[in-house]
Amino acid sequence: MGHMHTTIIRPRTRAPTDNRLFPMMKNASFARGLAPVTLALALSACASVPSSGPSAGAIVKDAPQTAVAGADIKVIDVTDSVTRAILANSRQASFAETLGDGRAIGSVIGKGDVLDITIWEAPPAALFGAAGTTSQLTSSSSTARGTALPEQMVDSDGLITVPFVGRIRADGMTPQDIAKTISSRLVGKANQPQAIVRLVRNAAANVTVVGDVASSARVPLTARGERVLDVLASAGGVRQPVNKMTVQITRGLKVASLPLDTVIRDPAQNVHLQPDDVMTVLYQPFSFTALGAIGRNDEIPFEATGLTLAQALGRISGLQDSRADARGVFVFRLEDPATLDPEMRATARMTPDGKVPVIYRVNLKDPATFFVAQSFPIRNKDVLFVSNAPLADIQKFVNVIYSTFLPVATTATALRQ
Repeated sequence: MGHMHTTIIRPRTRAPTDNRLFPMMKNASFARGLAPVTLALALSACASVPSSGPSAGAIVKDAPQTAVAGADIKVIDVTDSVTRAILANSRQASFAETLGDGRAIGSVIGKGDVLDITIWEAPPAALFGAAGTTSQLTSSSSTARGTALPEQMVDSDGLITVPFVGRIRADGMTPQDIAKTISSRLVGKANQPQAIVRLVRNAAANVTVVGDVASSARVPLTARGERVLDVLASAGGVRQPVNKMTVQITRGLKVASLPLDTVIRDPAQNVHLQPDDVMTVLYQPFSFTALGAIGRNDEIPFEATGLTLAQALGRISGLQDSRADARGVFVFRLEDPATLDPEMRATARMTPDGKVPVIYRVNLKDPATFFVAQSFPIRNKDVLFVSNAPLADIQKFVNVIYSTFLPVATTATALRQ
């Protein structure tokens, strides 16, 4: 018989378990299970990345379908032609154009004015020489006598009464015109009559000054011909900085307004004032609101003389290089329909106060836009918004992922060691 080879198979024994490993294994398993949940939360956060406002794409896409106070929003690219149209339609008419320079009006007589009238006769004085208060002009050959009449007030009908002349029209006449009328009516009654008429008290030719001045007043006009700045000085001047003041002149149904600084710099706008003009001096601290990816989010005041887009960008310290979309600069405005082109105006739906909601889009990636920005006007209550660049939103998302996974990864690494 041959030898038999017998193999003995012993059962394996389970290695002893170290109970100290269970917590570590448990934590590692928890971390692996948490990772998919964390990823899902981070991906969902992509749609809710913190932002200071809508993206440029969202504004252009959604704004035309949005209504403000019942009016559709128009999105308009800022170009040279658009800027020229805005400036042409929003240009303020000057005082010289609306009111005219006028003339010295203080010498024109009005109702309530008081006149001093003196009548002279050449010798021998036949009519006035022996009556009233007289004075004499003496030459080498003759003596002329003058008679000063009692002061005459122009009545509510615009008339005065002169002895031997009767009632004559004074309202709207100059003293010289009244003197000629008196002299002509005395021809044949007095010996070579001459009359001198002088305005004693001005009750009709006044300008009312109100508003943000040192002292509101009624300022009388004289033959000197007071102008806007003369009357303003008579009221004690303005109480606020000159570049924040607007002068409004109301003359009958005409109303004209100009920044005070413009009146000071342009002598043609320092026009003569007329009787019953009302000059209102207004303190107008204009402002616009700046929001988004810019150096300064704030309400920015500016002068009554106006502000351009280029100046506005300078006052907000420009765009933030790390965040801003240079193609996504927007100006939100309730615009006057006259500013829009005819086609857009025909389809525009206006707000109850007659305005059209407009978003002006500015592309600062185009170098030519910087020339346009030097003319494009910023209006009171405009909102200047700069959207985030797409890459800036992506970077925010990456930061969210990084800040979410870094603690998990660090924990998992520590567990493997």
